[in-house]
Amino acid sequence: MTVETEPLSENTADVIVVGAGPAGSTTAYHLAKAGLDVLLLEKTEFPREKVCGDGLTPRAVKQLVAMGIDISEEAGWLRNKGLRIIGGGSRLQLDWPDLAAYPNYGLVRKRDDFDEQLARNAQKAGARLFERCNVSGPVVDDRTGRITGVTARLGEEKREVTFRAPLVVAADGNSTRLSLAMGLHRREDRPMGVAVRTYFTSPRHEDDYLESWLELWDRRGPQDRLLPGYGWIFGMGDGTSNVGLGVLNTSAAFKELDWREILKAWCASMPADWGYTPENMTGPIRGAALPMAFNRQPHYTKGLLLVGDAGGLVNPFNGEGIAYAMESGQLAADVIVQAHARATPAQRETALQRYPRVLKDTYGGYYTLGRAFVKLIGNPKVMQIAAQRGLTHPMLMKFTLKLLANLTDPTGGDAMDRIINGLTKVAPKA
Repeated sequence: MTVETEPLSENTADVIVVGAGPAGSTTAYHLAKAGLDVLLLEKTEFPREKVCGDGLTPRAVKQLVAMGIDISEEAGWLRNKGLRIIGGGSRLQLDWPDLAAYPNYGLVRKRDDFDEQLARNAQKAGARLFERCNVSGPVVDDRTGRITGVTARLGEEKREVTFRAPLVVAADGNSTRLSLAMGLHRREDRPMGVAVRTYFTSPRHEDDYLESWLELWDRRGPQDRLLPGYGWIFGMGDGTSNVGLGVLNTSAAFKELDWREILKAWCASMPADWGYTPENMTGPIRGAALPMAFNRQPHYTKGLLLVGDAGGLVNPFNGEGIAYAMESGQLAADVIVQAHARATPAQRETALQRYPRVLKDTYGGYYTLGRAFVKLIGNPKVMQIAAQRGLTHPMLMKFTLKLLANLTDPTGGDAMDRIINGLTKVAPKA
């Protein structure tokens, strides 16, 4: 059922979405397509940079296809066939699985361009995008405690503005000031990762596999040191490679080391003809947090829904955030559209309360398995043994790829799919 609405004013809408990254823009797109009046508020101006590996798995590709984005090579997208894994003295190349539910290819695209494409797509669908709109806090009804809008500073002159809507979606990333202002704090019992990356001019820029290094060595001291985490090299197809590393806070070394320096040292250990040298670096080393496994809950409370990094939706198995940002945006939009069509406030609230349950049904068991995995690999010796033993067994690694990338057919899949689906069903949905 499509609901036709007229905005009461420029600053009033059915839904406000704070943040025009993948989560916010996807949410706004699906809401606007369903006929709701949506305000999409972005604190910066496009194009703008975000720290990311820039690699998209088939889960993210599926979302782009559903949104009608042109993902052809002519439109500037670089396709990849799968994942190359290096570790334990071995090198294994695995294609993305052939599934009914997901395409068998991934994509690469820089985040400044990628995020803008999604935001413009939401605009085309009917969302009203405000750039350079820095949301400063929620507007809360004193009587009910519900969020009824947001205050913001708009434009170069930082004009103070109030936007109003009965529902607000927090898509403002890991820092999510909006969630904090509504009393939703990060859960310390959930893993947190850090990603640092940079770009190099490199002859490897057209590599059609994403590359993951399971052993991260610090060779700067008198003795080589195995560090907790993994490295990546993604060819961008534009003359550059995205080179970075991901580290988990479950390791003893998480706080004591300078990860930018570790990245420099790791790059220095690469073959010289790859070009990962300081003179070929095209930008600074940047870092960002990876909030994992539902590290902020509840995902709906008092008129506020959390999507993407704001709700800790990053996959703890592999650090992937974009696919889950987009998927949670679509799930949130579906719930909001259904709630909007209900006749009374009580009925709308009943519909909105479904959102946290939908997220837990979709990801809860899988993320619980991921938290156990994160504790294991927080010990770099465990990662080393797994790399040495596992990479010599291609069938085992094919299973591992499906598990780590969360790529299975929900029904009618092969034996591997059934095992993984079974494990996620029996694991607690915390």
